[in-house]
Amino acid sequence: MKPGLLEVMRMNRICRMVLATCLGSFILVIFYFQSMLHPVMRRSPFGVDICCRKGSRSPLQELYNPTQLELSNTAVLHQMRRDQVIDTCRANSIVSRKRRVLTPNDLKHLVVDEDHELIYCYVPKVACTNWKRLMMVLTGRGKYSDPMEIPANEAHVSANLKTLNQYSIPEINHRLKSYMKFLFVREPFERLVSAYRNKFTQKYNTSFHKRYGTKIIRRQRKNATQEALRKGDDVKFEEFVAYLIDPHTQREEPFNEHWQTVYSLCHPCHIHYDLVGKYETLEEDSNYVLQLAGVGSYLKFPTYAKSTRTTDEMTTEFFQNISSEHQTQLYEVYKLDFLMFNYSVPSYLKLE
Repeated sequence: MKPGLLEVMRMNRICRMVLATCLGSFILVIFYFQSMLHPVMRRSPFGVDICCRKGSRSPLQELYNPTQLELSNTAVLHQMRRDQVIDTCRANSIVSRKRRVLTPNDLKHLVVDEDHELIYCYVPKVACTNWKRLMMVLTGRGKYSDPMEIPANEAHVSANLKTLNQYSIPEINHRLKSYMKFLFVREPFERLVSAYRNKFTQKYNTSFHKRYGTKIIRRQRKNATQEALRKGDDVKFEEFVAYLIDPHTQREEPFNEHWQTVYSLCHPCHIHYDLVGKYETLEEDSNYVLQLAGVGSYLKFPTYAKSTRTTDEMTTEFFQNISSEHQTQLYEVYKLDFLMFNYSVPSYLKLE
């Protein structure tokens, strides 16, 4: 899986610029070809002929070797975010490199767009439904035009998008080296409360109630009623937190993707992400990705006000009844996400 010295030397001769990050078992090399194949022309769903890429420049070239000589404030911001991830990985090398080898199964959250040379690692509860819709438009070759016309449940059908784990090892490494890789993150505890509200307080989520709710109540609730044990539809947030920090939980199986850490879903200490978007600047960061992909003139991130969105104030209220001991233990679970993506310790926490 790791290219040898001669191979790296050959890459150097054909590359214009090499940015290498060796973290874990992959050597991830971002490089630019001196010449590129003529891009395939196709009919845009918006009625104009466009290339799969902007001219003959890939998103990586647009990001690291922009047309304008001076870096924009946005480019500088994203460089700072990349540096933050790298510095955190180095500072926590013992923890972050515990797993030295990534398997194809670790790459099932990385959605691939061949036409625009993009790889998007989706993180549940961080606008992933809308980003999956966008990826369906980008990879649909004219099948879709308006992302918001795609039903939410259709966006989550795995067959509608191709993920990196479906490729061979050489194909995986080629795409990791050549495609622009990006992800979107959110304040970890706000994301956690959002997951709890969506999966455990909505009556329609019976599959989560059966799969996780019954287990949480059985382990965390004394004198639970038979109905609660059978339905699992009234899990308290305090019980959910106790379940997450219980050592038995992670020994038993990995966290569900909706509350799994971004570090464990996207492996940012093993995979060099070129862009780290944030939920707090979602529209701006998303449109920057689309601009780099050469589609920003006709495709924008969907904008709409979601009245049920989990806010910082709401998150504060949920944590009021969590003991300082449990807050401290929960922070340790998500600590790398806080540090890696530059989120400060919430003011409402009472850490021991």
